[in-house]
Amino acid sequence: MQIKFYGVRGSIPTPGPDTQRYGGNTPCVLLTSHSGQQLILDSGTGIRQLGHELMADNTELVLLLSHNHWDHIQGFPFFAPAYQAGRQIRIIPGHTLHGEHDAILKQMCGEFFPVPPNQLPSVIRITPMAEDQWQLGDFHIRRCRLNHPGSGSAYRITADGQSLAYVTDNELFPPQQELTPRAQWLEFVAGVDLLIHDGQYLETDMPHKLGWGHSLVTEAVVLAVEAKVKKLVIFSHDPARSDQQLDLLAQQWSGQQPEVVMALEGMELWC
Repeated sequence: MQIKFYGVRGSIPTPGPDTQRYGGNTPCVLLTSHSGQQLILDSGTGIRQLGHELMADNTELVLLLSHNHWDHIQGFPFFAPAYQAGRQIRIIPGHTLHGEHDAILKQMCGEFFPVPPNQLPSVIRITPMAEDQWQLGDFHIRRCRLNHPGSGSAYRITADGQSLAYVTDNELFPPQQELTPRAQWLEFVAGVDLLIHDGQYLETDMPHKLGWGHSLVTEAVVLAVEAKVKKLVIFSHDPARSDQQLDLLAQQWSGQQPEVVMALEGMELWC
């Protein structure tokens, strides 16, 4: 399974000289199985570049959303395949508290965007899942609830005999009652070949940002160690985190077992 990162930044896009290397686009990741089947994770601004790369054919696209916050859906209005006549796009929303499964399209209506969703020439289906695990072509998908305001979904995805967990926007130790306790996280990510986990905050961000729905880098590392994952990718970088600061974090965790990598826009991994 190939994993390519198109957006790795949390909260808001951050273009500028301080974020050129790691990237300023908000979350979007593409998974490709050995047979060529593809699965898109989230629709932050990183999906714009991905969309241009997906225009060469007319195969159905599947977009798996973690949750409805802006930074995870805001790229969809600029997703080129959505403007491709007859292109089939299936959107699977994450857990929501109020059943707002179509928020990704509602952001395009009326005052917010000049092209309303009912004018798109593509064929878009939103298909909420009733179960917490299912098979989607080559991909076996299992999910659980994020500890994040408004809820959302983390995913454990297996293909080609390899597994990854995509856990973005998740507070491992929230001050309020957690939707998923830490013991369950240990089971959910246990032994995965690749863990992509939220690491938006540092100890210096606390206690001011306690309860905002994100984890410390150190908390993600400890989870990876205890769950015996093979590799950890720190994801959803804080918008204020510069390339230089991310370099320092990478140096700090160099030599760690499991290997710890700072997510980088354009980075490709295999598992």
